[in-house]
Amino acid sequence: MGTRAALLLTAGALLLAAADDPKVATSHTVKAGETLGGIANRAEVPRVLIIEANGLKAPYALRTGQKLVIPRRRTHTVKDGETGFGIAMDFGVPWSQIALASGVNPKAPVRTGQKLTIPTLARAAVAAAPSVPVEADGDVPAFRWPVTGPVRRAFAAQGSGKTGHDGIDVLADKGTAIRAAAAGKVIYAGEGPKEYGKTVILFHGGRWTTTYSYLDAITVTDGEEVRSGQRIGLNGETGLAAQPQLHFEIRRNRVPLDPAKYLPQDKP
Repeated sequence: MGTRAALLLTAGALLLAAADDPKVATSHTVKAGETLGGIANRAEVPRVLIIEANGLKAPYALRTGQKLVIPRRRTHTVKDGETGFGIAMDFGVPWSQIALASGVNPKAPVRTGQKLTIPTLARAAVAAAPSVPVEADGDVPAFRWPVTGPVRRAFAAQGSGKTGHDGIDVLADKGTAIRAAAAGKVIYAGEGPKEYGKTVILFHGGRWTTTYSYLDAITVTDGEEVRSGQRIGLNGETGLAAQPQLHFEIRRNRVPLDPAKYLPQDKP
């Protein structure tokens, strides 16, 4: 027991030391006299990333006792067939921020083997914003219909040699407001893959995302926090749409789920 207790104490001391090491810590409590620049230097994290992760406003004065998220950089090597659209969805980080941190043109296609920097821990960044409630892992967001109209095409799972359909297509007049199905953060706003057309993707925490495609116009920007029901775009017929309609997806861990199982039975 003595040896085991000593080992446990040693392990605990190592964990505490790691937690106190500014080069690996993922959070920091501001001490009297500390500045943002000094914290960034000791943490070896660019000042701008700490500002973005914590939603700090100029002149970036800190308060003693204030808790800061220290966003640790991650890297990703682009695999064959991947797109910026999919990478943003996978990491829950706006593509514009990934492109900026990686020094690449956000409008240029990614290349197989390209090394990208994933700049922030999106969940911590979103959770820092009290206006946007974020679901914990396993919790299902309280989804609402993004637009009212008849469902032209239902969800169909992939498999058995059949072509699936990763969401639902809802008919609505061109220019109808498309609204966020739940509160979240915009992780993609722009031209999606060819078949999707103009697209917005929202991250809701717990690895939940919603996708809104075929849009005529986008009214939010990458990184923006939105409320449930907030307008994010206007209905259109871009991509593969042959008439005005919304293509809407709900995913968890990038796996498409049937929206009919998560949306209220009664439309607004």
